[in-house]
Amino acid sequence: MKTKFTMYILLLLITSSVFAQTENLQKNIEQILSGKKATVGIAIYGEESKDILNINGNAHFPMQSVFKFHIALAVLNEVDKGNLKLNQKIFIPKEQLLPDTWSPIRDKYPNGNCKVKLSEIIKYTVADSDNNGCDILLRLIGGTKTVNDYIHSIGVSDVAIQVNEEEMHLDWDAQFKNWTTPLAAIGLLEIFYSGKLLTKESYNFLWTIMAETSTGGNRIKGQLPKGTVVAHKTGTSGTSKDGVTAAINDIGIVVLPNGKHFTISVFVSDSKENNAVNEKIISDVSKLAWDYCVQREK
Repeated sequence: MKTKFTMYILLLLITSSVFAQTENLQKNIEQILSGKKATVGIAIYGEESKDILNINGNAHFPMQSVFKFHIALAVLNEVDKGNLKLNQKIFIPKEQLLPDTWSPIRDKYPNGNCKVKLSEIIKYTVADSDNNGCDILLRLIGGTKTVNDYIHSIGVSDVAIQVNEEEMHLDWDAQFKNWTTPLAAIGLLEIFYSGKLLTKESYNFLWTIMAETSTGGNRIKGQLPKGTVVAHKTGTSGTSKDGVTAAINDIGIVVLPNGKHFTISVFVSDSKENNAVNEKIISDVSKLAWDYCVQREK
């Protein structure tokens, strides 16, 4: 059932437009994007000013590993309902630790056939973007449909989650079945940040994991002051034979010096730029958003 809070956020996002104060920010971002051989989707929401800026905010972008945030929310919902426990041990057969994919879990437990705490699997999946961990969690809660239905049930409808990591690795086109809009991404972040979606224990657990995320250091966090708290989730595709990168993404919550925050999602898709350029697009946008929000504090 949609809560009043989620309905409020959705209404805010649906009716959002660039406020007068953000015109310069938008112009500066458009300058960054000018000449780039990529399609970029951006959404930024500032708690301090209540301003929302978006560029291609309602377009569909492939998520890649960004959807591991959605999966973590769905798993923790099952924890909060008492169907799962963070300290319970999950049996992982060796055949589920696929060899040709990114998987710190497999590196730690190369022989499989082991029991691993659910909390550890979630940490590997979100903070380290473990692909095997992702699919283990999906099997545990009933697959992608469970996650898709849960995210829709809390009021975020501009999202589709239809395939797992193994399926994306087998078929280049499969990744496009998992999509979100940039506005839906910050809407979900705001719903999470409200503290009304999960229990305090589950919220604190996931917040800590996202703040300790090891991937994407050159994206949202790349140009922010050292020590800035950023709770985020990245997504990264491979590059096709014709040199097109489908997804270099990052979504997150950035804590400002005054304790307020802004949420940001940047999706770089269909890019013929190299990864360094793609990541710099994200860090440039994040730095501009930071400067804007800090200035609004004064």
